Amino acid sequence: MTWWEAVLLLGGGLAAGVINTMAGGGSALTVPLLVLAGVPGNQANGSNRVGVLAASASAVAAFRKAGVDGVKGAAPVLGPAVVGSLVGSFGISQIADETFETIFGFLLIPIIVLTIFKPKPKEGAEPWSAPVTAGVFLCIGMYGGAFQAGVGLVMLAALTRAGFDLVTANSVKVMVNLIVTMIALPVFVLQGNVVWAPALVLAAGFLAGGWFGAKLAVRGGEKVVRVFMVGAALFLAGRLIGLW
Repeated sequence: MTWWEAVLLLGGGLAAGVINTMAGGGSALTVPLLVLAGVPGNQANGSNRVGVLAASASAVAAFRKAGVDGVKGAAPVLGPAVVGSLVGSFGISQIADETFETIFGFLLIPIIVLTIFKPKPKEGAEPWSAPVTAGVFLCIGMYGGAFQAGVGLVMLAALTRAGFDLVTANSVKVMVNLIVTMIALPVFVLQGNVVWAPALVLAAGFLAGGWFGAKLAVRGGEKVVRVFMVGAALFLAGRLIGLW
């Protein structure tokens, strides 16, 4: 890993930590950056989880310090999400690196759409029943275990439909993301899909970004971050798909 790759990963991790905490989709930036730094697709996917773990832990601590605690709220959705995460992380580790990179490149397009048109809760809508909530979060866990990118956006929308207010939903989101990543990461480690040097450099940026993101989320500074994220993700999607 060259010095400029380390700087790139550190800066990308910082930006992604903020983005993940405030909305979601930061991994759409960091997984392609790992690939551009020479880490093969599946190993980039696994290495990225080290940073997601750091950012989620940092964000949980920051939310709790601000008086917003998602621990109790996470209980009803945590079990299905964890089971789904195990299935998704094991399944994705079985495909070839080039296949993963192509799939991820195309996957960035709907993630960008979700970033621009962030899902909003329907006012007055009836909360989902417990079985529906469990089924939805099983699917979200499978997607998060496999790809991670954009799962925060989907989770935030699902949590509001499950009856959480937006502030609590954001706190619950990072708590669920923390636990799910703690479950999924060992799967990638055991499969040999974590490259530790770039993973730890990225995690350092993620750690700081998670803390600042929680602070900005409380103050409502999300719009500027989303503009940056959309531009960067479009460029990196094109690189992965091979447009430039």
